[in-house]
Amino acid sequence: MIILDNVKVSFKDKIAVNLGRVIEINAGDRVGIIGSNGAGKTTLLKSILGVVPHEGDISMDIESREIAVHMQQNEYIETVPVKIIMEAIMGCKIENNPLLMEMIEFFDFKDNLKKRWKHLSGGQKQRLTLIMVLCKESPVTMLDEVTSGLDFETRQRLMEKLTEWYKRRSDTTLLITSHYYEELENLATKILYLEEGAVVDYGDKEELFKKYCGDSVIAFKESDKAEEIANEHNRIYAPAGTIAVSCKNRDEEVAVCSKLASADINFRRSNNDIEIMTINAKMRRKLQ
Repeated sequence: MIILDNVKVSFKDKIAVNLGRVIEINAGDRVGIIGSNGAGKTTLLKSILGVVPHEGDISMDIESREIAVHMQQNEYIETVPVKIIMEAIMGCKIENNPLLMEMIEFFDFKDNLKKRWKHLSGGQKQRLTLIMVLCKESPVTMLDEVTSGLDFETRQRLMEKLTEWYKRRSDTTLLITSHYYEELENLATKILYLEEGAVVDYGDKEELFKKYCGDSVIAFKESDKAEEIANEHNRIYAPAGTIAVSCKNRDEEVAVCSKLASADINFRRSNNDIEIMTINAKMRRKLQ
């Protein structure tokens, strides 16, 4: 368990993190930490690691040095093959480490072992670092913007691999920051939403969705006809160019979808859209 008790981090006159409450992260939780740039996501991870000083209390079942960490910037020596780097970090030959061999195969990395770091693509570099981090087999893993700088297809493949990997390890506690909400929909079980260092909300992903969006959401592009249909139902906040309708039960959901289908309007139904949930949580906080 990790308990963050009123953690506050300041840099000179700027407050980077000010949780203002107690956050409990239980063993096996998969916490997606979200928020805009400068919201304090990375700083919060660094405070847990003891890299930056903080006020308040942080208590954990393990030492911070035992946490497996993937931060946004990772560099390795460029003059030797990746295979040598891996073996130096692990302190053994690849063939003598079954877990390392399994992950090289799992992350489709075998063909890159003879390459040097500078010759790896962005996605290959991320996979190398992930292999090294996950090989630590820590009960707590932190992934900070793990797909930063990658193209859409590479991000998608990498997150599919991570989701599959963690399905096998239900006892591992995961803290992952991301700007891409869709990356967390299949991986995170809880959401910690930060803005300007403060907690907007924290809890189970499904419970937060119901709190801010209802049982389900039907989303579709803006148009005059779409506006007309939306105004007959419970319209909620949505990304620019999109209309979102909150449905409190199955009957209402069917009614909305039927009207949209009759008007030849394409739509998407969701009961876990983190982006729409986030937008509505932020707006509710502003209106309070």
